[in-house]
Amino acid sequence: MKLLFLIGDAAVGKMTVGQELMKITDLRLFHNHMTIEPVLEIFGQFCTKTISRLREVIFEDFAASDCYGMIFTYLWAFDLQSDWDYIAHVRDIFRKHNADIYYAELVASQEIRLARNATENRLKHKASKRDIETSNQRLLRDDQRYRCVSKEGEIPFENYIKIDNSFLPPEESARIIKDRFAL
Repeated sequence: MKLLFLIGDAAVGKMTVGQELMKITDLRLFHNHMTIEPVLEIFGQFCTKTISRLREVIFEDFAASDCYGMIFTYLWAFDLQSDWDYIAHVRDIFRKHNADIYYAELVASQEIRLARNATENRLKHKASKRDIETSNQRLLRDDQRYRCVSKEGEIPFENYIKIDNSFLPPEESARIIKDRFAL
C-alpha cells in the first residue's frame, strides 16, 4: 500500500497532475473536492464535519484494502498546526497498514494559479469553482491568510519532492513524481 500526498496552493494543479499520475501508475486519485462537492450539493454549504467523516471512511477502508495505493490532494496551510495534525492523522491511518508514504508539493505563482483557476478540467470537476470571480477572490484571500508553500527545509519527510510546475505540462510533473518515488 502506498499513499501519496499531492500538496500545493489553490489552483496549482494538484488534481490535474493527480489525474495524469493515475494514468501512469496503479495509484487511485482521491482529490479533495471528491468529498467537498457532494456535500456542498446536498447541504447547500460547506460542512467541515461531514466532509471529514466521509474522508475518514474512505481513508480507513482504502488503507485496509488490497489496492496498490492512493493519491490524496490537499491544500496544506503550513502555518496552521491543525493542517500538520491532519496530515499526520491521515498518514497514521495508512501506516497502520504498513503503507509507504510520499509527499509531492507543487508550486506556481499566483498569476499562473489564477489562470489555472478557470481551466475547463478544473471547472468540470469542481462545481464550487465555476463562479470564477468568487473563486478568484477566495484564492487571493487565502493567499493573504495562509502560507501554502513550504519553506526550504520545513518538510522533514524522507520521501518528499517539491516541483515548480509553473511551466511544466501535468504529464511531465506526474512523470517526475512517478520516477522519483518509483511508483
